[in-house]
Amino acid sequence: MDKSVNQPTTVILRLDKWLWACRFYKTRALAKDMIEGGKVHYNGQRCKASKTVELGATIKLTQGTDERTVVVLALSEKRLAAPLAQALYQETEESVKLKQERAELRKMNLLFAPHPETKPDKKMRRQLLLIKAQQS
Repeated sequence: MDKSVNQPTTVILRLDKWLWACRFYKTRALAKDMIEGGKVHYNGQRCKASKTVELGATIKLTQGTDERTVVVLALSEKRLAAPLAQALYQETEESVKLKQERAELRKMNLLFAPHPETKPDKKMRRQLLLIKAQQS
């Protein structure tokens, strides 16, 4: 009697592995570090890397300066191509709006605070330190 015919297959997947498979983080170790550092929240709460991911769960994560909120649509143990990995989750509308606003702010900041082409020399560093000391 074959038991595997009638039983549905359920995928049990760790949170760090799912984040890696969805290409949010480059390695599982990095995903684990972000979870342990409190940069990832599962259904509004801090969790461990071994947390089992369920369909419909809300995950809030930090990537660099951006915060993303996504809803789990599917599970995959393998790291897929980027278009296929994006089908595993759906980003919320609020998250998309916030991401666009922050991108605009970064663009505006670059216009007002451009980076110099060369590194400041010793004299220029002294002048910058003097200006900063006068401002505070």
